[in-house]
Amino acid sequence: MNKVFNSFSLSLILFMTSLAISTNAARVSISEPNDHSFTHVCDPARFASFKLQMSDFSFCDAKLPYPVRAKDLVDRMTLAEKVQQLGDLAYGVPRLGLPLYEWWNEALHGVSNVGRKTNTPPGTYFDSVVPGATSFPPVILTTASFNESLWKNIGQAVSTEARAMNNLGRSGLTFWSPTINVVRDPRWGRITETPGEDPFIVGRYAVNYVRGLQDVEGYENTTDLFTRPLKVSACCKHYTAYDVDNWKGVDRFLFDARVTEQDMAETFQPPFETCVREGDVSSVMCSYNQVNGIPTCADPKLLKQTIRDEWNLHGYIVSDCDSIQVMVEHQKFLNDTKEDAVARTLKAGLDLDCGDYYTNHTVSAVQQGKVRETDIDNSLKYLYVVLMRLGWFDGNPKYKSLGKNDICSQQNVELAAEAAREGIVLLKNDDNTLPLDNAVFKNLALVGPHANATLAMIGNYAGIPCRYISPIDGFSAYGKVNYAKGCDNVACKTDSSISSAVEAAKNADATVILVGLDLSVEAESLDRVDLYLPGYQTQLVNKVTEAAKGPVILVVMSAGGVDISFAKNNSKIKAILWAGYPGEEGGRAIADVVFGKYNPGGRLPVTWHEGNYVDKLPLTSMQLRPVESKGYPGRTYKFFNGSTVYPFGYGLSYTQFKYNLTYSTESVDIKLDKFQHCRDLTYINGTSKPQCPSVSTGDLKCNDSFEFEIVVQNVGERDGSEVVLVYSKPPENIVGTHFKQVIGFQRVFVAAGQSQNVKFVFNACKSLRIIDYAAKSLLPSGWHHINVGDSGVSIPLQVNLN
Repeated sequence: MNKVFNSFSLSLILFMTSLAISTNAARVSISEPNDHSFTHVCDPARFASFKLQMSDFSFCDAKLPYPVRAKDLVDRMTLAEKVQQLGDLAYGVPRLGLPLYEWWNEALHGVSNVGRKTNTPPGTYFDSVVPGATSFPPVILTTASFNESLWKNIGQAVSTEARAMNNLGRSGLTFWSPTINVVRDPRWGRITETPGEDPFIVGRYAVNYVRGLQDVEGYENTTDLFTRPLKVSACCKHYTAYDVDNWKGVDRFLFDARVTEQDMAETFQPPFETCVREGDVSSVMCSYNQVNGIPTCADPKLLKQTIRDEWNLHGYIVSDCDSIQVMVEHQKFLNDTKEDAVARTLKAGLDLDCGDYYTNHTVSAVQQGKVRETDIDNSLKYLYVVLMRLGWFDGNPKYKSLGKNDICSQQNVELAAEAAREGIVLLKNDDNTLPLDNAVFKNLALVGPHANATLAMIGNYAGIPCRYISPIDGFSAYGKVNYAKGCDNVACKTDSSISSAVEAAKNADATVILVGLDLSVEAESLDRVDLYLPGYQTQLVNKVTEAAKGPVILVVMSAGGVDISFAKNNSKIKAILWAGYPGEEGGRAIADVVFGKYNPGGRLPVTWHEGNYVDKLPLTSMQLRPVESKGYPGRTYKFFNGSTVYPFGYGLSYTQFKYNLTYSTESVDIKLDKFQHCRDLTYINGTSKPQCPSVSTGDLKCNDSFEFEIVVQNVGERDGSEVVLVYSKPPENIVGTHFKQVIGFQRVFVAAGQSQNVKFVFNACKSLRIIDYAAKSLLPSGWHHINVGDSGVSIPLQVNLN
C-alpha cells in the first residue's frame, strides 16, 4: 500500500508528487474539505461565496436520486476536468463549485495519518487540535479474540473518531481499510495487518469491521444498496492472491502469483466475496502483483466480471498506490505505453488510480482512441455516488455534533485495552504459575527489548495514539519494577547488555522477559527469512532464566509465529504469553493478564511452525496442498501435514471448560431432481465409492441446514471466556481435500461453576462443501464430522444424496 520504495527512489516519488500538485495548483482555488469552514459541497452560502447560484446545478438537488445527480455532475465536466478527478487527489472543478478531495485515508486499527501527504491537508493529519486518535491493537491480535462483536465495536469506534476528525477538517471520509489477505506463509511481512490464515475467519472479520465502519444505524439493510447511507467508506484490500512483499530479491511489484483455480476459489477469493456480498463494502483495492501473468488491476475477469458483475459491488475499485506505473515501468506488461495501461485498466473496471497515471495520461489515451470517454464517466459516477452516500455533498446531520471529545474518549481507550486483553494468548502455564499474586510477587524484573515498548506496540498503518502504556507502566501498577533491556533493540546484535538483565533476575520475586519482533523484521516490503527470535534474544532468555530467583514468564510480541521450542521445553520458564502487537494500551493489558485481573482466552489465528519449515518450501510457491514430488508439506492448518510449535486455534485459560452435547442434526437428506446430477470424486485406491459421490452446490437451492447445541461448563475456580471453534471434516478417503476447516465460532463468557448453552446453525452447502481440482464447489455424500475444538466432541453427520 505504501509508495514503491524499493523500485522507485523515494526522492523521485516526492519530486513527481510535488510537481503534480504544483502543476495543478491553479485548479485548486476554492474551499477544500480540510478548510475548517467546509461542511459540505452543496451549501448555498458556499456557492454564493464563489458567486455561483447553487440552484443552477442539479447535482446539488437533494430531491433527485444519487445516480441522476452524479450523471449531471459528470456531464457538466470537460474531458480535461474529468481526468483530474481520477487520482487519489481529485482536484475538483472550481467553475462548478466542486472542491478537491483526497481519497486516501487509512483506518486499519484506528484513524491513521499514513497517506500521500502525511500531516498536511488534504487527507488525514494530526495537529494541536487533534493530537492523536485511539490506536487499537493491530488486526492479527484483535482477531485472536475470536469475538465478532468486538471486531464490529472497534469499527464503530474508529468510524466515530473519523467522523469527528472530518468535522474538524482533519480527515476525509473514505478509508482504505481493512486488509483481508489470507496468511498463506509465516514469513509474510504483513501478517500484522491481517486476520490470519483461515479464509472463513478472515471473511467474518471483514464483514464485522466493515459494518462497524460503514453502517448507519437504521439503514443497515436499505432496499437500494447503491444509495445506502454510509458512516464512512471502507475498502477491502489487497485483491488478490497477494502475500509476497520482498523475499530474497523477489518483490511484490514484479511477483507473478501462479495460483490454481482451486486455490483461488477455496482460499484467496472467499474473503473478498464475503466482504462485498455480506459486508456490502463500498470499495475494493487491487494489488500490485500479477496473478497467472496478468496484473490484478488490469484483469477484467477479476475486476469487472467478478467484483462488479458477479458480486455486485456497490461502490468503486481503486488501485494500490502507483500500480499502473508499476505495470508500465517495472512489469513492462505487454510493453504497454502509459496510454495503453490507462486504457487497459479503465476498461478492466479500475475506477480510481492511487497515483497520477490516470490524471496525467487519460486525456491522451482518449485522443489516441484507446479508451472511450464513457468509460471515464462510468467510473466517476461510481465515485460520486459513494461521496453522496457519505453526505459529502449534502452534509450528514446525524454526525454533525461529533467533535474533539469523541476522539480518544475514555470509552475508546478502554475498548483498546479490552481488545488487547481478549487477544492475548496463553501458550504455557506449568504448575498454574499464572496468575501471579501481587501480594506475594512484589519485586519484578522486567527485561528484554520489548520491556519498555511503545512504538512497537502499535504496528504499522498506525496514527498518533492517544497515549502509550508501556509494559513498565503496566507492571508498575502491580509492584516494584527493576528494568533491564538486555538487548539494545529487537535485532539484539550483541550480548553486551545481557549481564544487566541477568543481575535483575537474580533478586526478583518474578521475572518477565519481553522479546519478539517488530517492523524492522516483519513489515510491508519486508518478509522474514527465518522463524527464530532475532540476534541474541534466545541467549538472553536462556541466561536470564538460568539465573532467575523466582518464576520466569516469557512474553512474545510478534505478528507471525516464532519457533520458541527452546522456551516451551524449558521447565524453568513457567509461562508463555503471545501478545501480538497490543496497541496503545498494551502494557496495561499484558500486566492485567499476568496478575489475573483478566483471564486470557485468546486463540492463535495462525499456525506457529518449527524453524525448519522455511527450508521445505519457498515463500514464492503458491500451493497450499502438499506437493509430494517437491517435498512441500502444505500450508495453513487446513493442509499442513507436519509438526508444529503451537497449532492454529491453540490457547489456554486460567480455568477449565467442559463441553456436553445436548442435541444435533443427524443427517442432511437431499433429493435430486432430473436436472441435478451426481458428480464423481477421486478416492484413495481401494475405497468403495458411494452411488452418488457428490453434487454441485450450484445446482442446489442450498437452503438445507444442520445444527447442534452444546453446554459449555466452567469447571474451574475462575471466571473466564471460552472460544468455541467448530470445524467440519469431509468424508474420509477423498483425494485432495482439506483435513478440516473452520465453519463457525463463538466466544462465550462463563462464570466459575456456571454453564452456557451455545447453539450453532449451519448452511450445508457453505459448511460442508469441498472445492475440487477444477474449482467446482461440490457437496460430498457420506459421513462428515463436526468437531468442536479439541474438546473431544465429534458429531457425525450423514449427507444423503438420493
